[in-house]
Amino acid sequence: MSVTLSLEQKLTQLKLSRTRDVYPHWVKEAEVHQLGYAEFLDGLLSEEVVSRQENQIRRQLKAAGFPFAATLEQFDFSLHPELKRSVMVRFFDRTFVEQAQSLILVGASGLGKTHLAIAVGTKMVQLGYRVRFLTAQHLANQIVSAPDRQAIDHLLRPLVRCDLLILDEFGYLTVDPQVGPILYELVAARYEKRATVITSNKSLGQWGEVVGGDTALMMAILDRLLHHGEVFYLRGSSHRMRGKEAMLLGKEPGDLSADSRVG
Repeated sequence: MSVTLSLEQKLTQLKLSRTRDVYPHWVKEAEVHQLGYAEFLDGLLSEEVVSRQENQIRRQLKAAGFPFAATLEQFDFSLHPELKRSVMVRFFDRTFVEQAQSLILVGASGLGKTHLAIAVGTKMVQLGYRVRFLTAQHLANQIVSAPDRQAIDHLLRPLVRCDLLILDEFGYLTVDPQVGPILYELVAARYEKRATVITSNKSLGQWGEVVGGDTALMMAILDRLLHHGEVFYLRGSSHRMRGKEAMLLGKEPGDLSADSRVG
């Protein structure tokens, strides 16, 4: 016994959810504007395509692991005269990933390094690339807790294969000595194949301290990152602490303003 399905049931069965939602609107549009069959079908299916693209971007943004949302437009370049927007936009272009470049952002906490890194990553997701974000300490903890080499390989595999890897907060804590060689392995595997962004609160000259003082190892890592990469130093005071300087100095806001006028 055959069962006759309604149009909505057929669209549901075919997983055309957006088409199911908007087809009544397009039927009315076709009647009012006398759309031809091809024009009607094109408009209807275009909405389905856009909807699927939007859903794909949402899934990829979630998979990336960004701790918060950030865009280039939200970054206040007026607070960072050392950075030029016209220069930074180069890292928001497909060529950054296609040419397997690297970007290193160095500066104290609260200057917007992570914001810029996430903004780059978000743009690349929108362009259709696979992005992964994680802190250096989280990676180090996973490496140290791995029971064997097989577990480490399983950990590294998606980090090696993703189109853009963002390693945040490198240098905030000294990592276990066994982490350095694995970090080198990760960077070497991505070298000239995949793009990488790293943020750090330590200058490049101090990176050796982070991996137990192994300067030779860190130089090998930097050699691969800088061959097709650039470094930018962010300067200034923390954005998060702006307006709260009095609290840090244990003064009333009015007292701090008076001191500022004298200075």
